[in-house]
Amino acid sequence: MELLRFSAFWCGTILCASILFGQTDATMLKIKRLCKFCDVRATRCTGKGSCKVECDITSICPNDSDVCVSIWRKKDDNVTFDTICHNPEHKLHGLVLKDYNNSKCEMKERKGMGSQFFICSCSEDECNDQIFFNSNTMDSQVVAVILVSLVPLLVMAVVVITSFYFYRVYQQRRANSRRKKGPPDFSDAHAIMIDDEGSDSSSTHANNLNHNTELLPIELDVQVGKGRFAEVYRAKLKQGSSVSEEQGFETVAVKIFLYEEYASWKNEKDIFSDADLRHENVLHFLTAEERKVQRQYWLITAYQPRGNLQEYLSHHVVSWRDLWLLGGSLAQGVAHLHSDHTSCGRYKVPITHRDIKSSNILVKNDLTCCLCDFGLALRLDNSLSVDELANSGQVGTARYMAPEVLESRINLENIESFKQADVYSMALVLWEITSRCSAIGEVKEYEPPFGNLREHPCVESMKDSVIRDRGRPEIPNSWINHTGIQIVCSSIQDCWDHDPEARLTAQCVAERFNDMEYLDKLSDRSDSEEKIPEEICVVDEK
Repeated sequence: MELLRFSAFWCGTILCASILFGQTDATMLKIKRLCKFCDVRATRCTGKGSCKVECDITSICPNDSDVCVSIWRKKDDNVTFDTICHNPEHKLHGLVLKDYNNSKCEMKERKGMGSQFFICSCSEDECNDQIFFNSNTMDSQVVAVILVSLVPLLVMAVVVITSFYFYRVYQQRRANSRRKKGPPDFSDAHAIMIDDEGSDSSSTHANNLNHNTELLPIELDVQVGKGRFAEVYRAKLKQGSSVSEEQGFETVAVKIFLYEEYASWKNEKDIFSDADLRHENVLHFLTAEERKVQRQYWLITAYQPRGNLQEYLSHHVVSWRDLWLLGGSLAQGVAHLHSDHTSCGRYKVPITHRDIKSSNILVKNDLTCCLCDFGLALRLDNSLSVDELANSGQVGTARYMAPEVLESRINLENIESFKQADVYSMALVLWEITSRCSAIGEVKEYEPPFGNLREHPCVESMKDSVIRDRGRPEIPNSWINHTGIQIVCSSIQDCWDHDPEARLTAQCVAERFNDMEYLDKLSDRSDSEEKIPEEICVVDEK
């Protein structure tokens, strides 16, 4: 709504200016198309008759030729809508739009999309708000004959369906009850931001920021992180027309690169710009900007006030339930990066992070993790040659490098090798979380993996510890007195195996955490022991 008010204000200004100066040419008054513009969201629409898409965001389409599009998908019990602006000259999900010269959005089913898939397009403002399904009708007499002949089967079906329905209701109630006590369902994907009260909420800008041609009205607040290539700031994003009103802002994070670091900015921007990267356990990306006046490049993302995982563990002792949430969501995020399909079954290019460490993982308000800092990430496109993969170099943080990365002997013939290196790094982070869990007994002060080494060990030092001595962080026998910790430690050891082929996949680790739901009763239930105020604002960026 704020976007519409802003657009209306400027349209009125242009009209008045045109009248005053005698420039009333129709081309000056032409307004780009308005379309409903929402990310994938759940809906109760059954795919019959007509439905409202229930999208409360209207976007000004970036191109004059754009039309409005609505997509309805159903896979198992998951039914979703998403609405966008799109140029019909280009394919959408591999499909060519042919019916966009309509005032109504009439749904047509497309086969071979990995789920039940309907799409429609139209050329009137906000015409994708109300969609229509074409339903096949049968002659009433034929229907009556069929019903009469199938009465016994129908009665049986009603009994079965009713029984199944009550069983599902019972199971759902049990699941909801367990969810209140234990970790959330990691399959629910939703992009979040932190609002002024510090709670998770959907960003009102998330769907249209990338379509703006003007720089966003952002006020930098305080620096919260600094690395080799960039600095990170907490900032305020203006939504309303009044700059002075505090409620007219959303809190965001701004990662600022100098002009000399264009390559790092571009790589991270390109990774973030892939819509299939969006996941609840990946930092939510808003937009990228080139600030020519300041000679800077910006990446604008959601802001997480709890800070990074390393800082959080340094100041908190976590409960078993917290470990479950943090570890399970970390594995789920890495699994999403590595997967070649989205949660909806659509193909995506797998991504390897190549610098997984606790300082590159943020802690959300619900104590789940989200991955950040994709400056070294690599898209594992099948079209990449061995030479192109080899040119990517030995990258990452030495303390978290897998043995094969330390030795520069990663198997370039198999893209799975890059994922296996990520899994090794993830195992070290899981060890960090476990070392600060009250369920292991005596909890020592936080220290990173291989804490006996200096603060920033070099590659040669890590080679001596990891390859020559086959060393790994210690897992004392006292840790495995707790059933859940025992399973986590077993997974950690399987993930940092010296042989990359013997390591678990991130998806397997995520499933192990998910399967530990029954251990909720063993949770010590205590809240995290806090040693500093709630908000930690230090982010260790490279």
